Amino acid sequence: MLLWEEYRADYAHLQTYSYSQFCDNYRRFAKKLKRSMRQIHRAGEKLFIDYAGPTIGLTDGSRAHIFVAAMGASSYTFACATPSETMADWLDSTARALSYISGVPALIVPDNPKAMIADANRYEPRANDTVLDFARHYGTSILPARPRHPQDKAKAESAVQIVERWIMARLRHQQFASVHEVNKAITPLLKLLNEKPFQKLPGSRASAFAELDVPALLPLPVQRYEMARFKTVKTHIDYHVEVERHRYSVPHALVGQVLEARITTSMVEILHRGQRVASHARSSRQGGFTTISDHMPAAHRAHMEWTPQRLIHWGQSIGPATAVAVTRLMEENKHPEHGYRACLGLLSLAKRYGKPRLEAGCTLALQIGACKYRHVRDILANNRDQSTPTTASDWISPHHAHVRGPDYYQ
Repeated sequence: MLLWEEYRADYAHLQTYSYSQFCDNYRRFAKKLKRSMRQIHRAGEKLFIDYAGPTIGLTDGSRAHIFVAAMGASSYTFACATPSETMADWLDSTARALSYISGVPALIVPDNPKAMIADANRYEPRANDTVLDFARHYGTSILPARPRHPQDKAKAESAVQIVERWIMARLRHQQFASVHEVNKAITPLLKLLNEKPFQKLPGSRASAFAELDVPALLPLPVQRYEMARFKTVKTHIDYHVEVERHRYSVPHALVGQVLEARITTSMVEILHRGQRVASHARSSRQGGFTTISDHMPAAHRAHMEWTPQRLIHWGQSIGPATAVAVTRLMEENKHPEHGYRACLGLLSLAKRYGKPRLEAGCTLALQIGACKYRHVRDILANNRDQSTPTTASDWISPHHAHVRGPDYYQ
């Protein structure tokens, strides 16, 4: 009993609370612990992008999703409608935003949408290959905000709120048949929003943008980004890689290497360690081949360059008889390619015996009606081309008792 009295005396000055009172007091206390850092945005440095939560209904039952972008320094805002929130929608909308501001910021800051970010790591976030390719095209970088930290992109959150209140709220009673109609309705309202004066600052978003961001923005590339996707491919022994059942050539030195194919609507580019090694017009012919002669080994390229006309021209450079012999070799075969090797063998005799002797050998072969490679080779090997040829007009019959002259028949 004495201990209880002492306990009551020691804690009598403390006030007791019910559970609800305790929670209410704790919430007020916790609010005092929160600190918010004021971010300073440099001119032309960051473009914050995000999608609004609410959507706009279309007459066919689908929904138009509203993309929002805002510059960090001036809060200059862009908005457009897309049919969904896929990677293609994100990148196309971002490209439209860059065209709207007529420049490129140093950084583009999204949150962590699965459509764009392959690994939403807190410390080393990694965008997917197509998003990185988009950034390379525009000469900028993608810097995702930390997961579950909306304060990292407060400008985007604020811009989304303003677009919902000043644009989407005004369109809530209108009916739209397509996303294109929604964008037509957004365009004039967007201009009014950016020219609306600030409440506590001089000027407007448009004037602040012209003063701060415009001089610091990088120039836009000549061409707008074309959506690309990437695929890992391996070079076959015929120095071709397969993309969508069509084969495209690469330099023959890359046989067996694992490469990366960048595929757009009109082009197929082959990359090796980030460097482009081949570029082809995209083909839809399955099972076909697209080959560039420069990618072929020298021997293969030489073989592809052989044509009947070229071989005949080569023969003409040696002499007319050689050209006739080559032509006959071509004509004797059902297909010209059957005579290629025979012609090459015939013409190669010039290296061993010289052009004059080859021409003489072909002349003799044509006279006796045997102009195949082995016939000309034997003539040259036996030096028959170097003997003095005789003709019927030069031959004189020798005197003999059994030979009767023209007088016998008189």
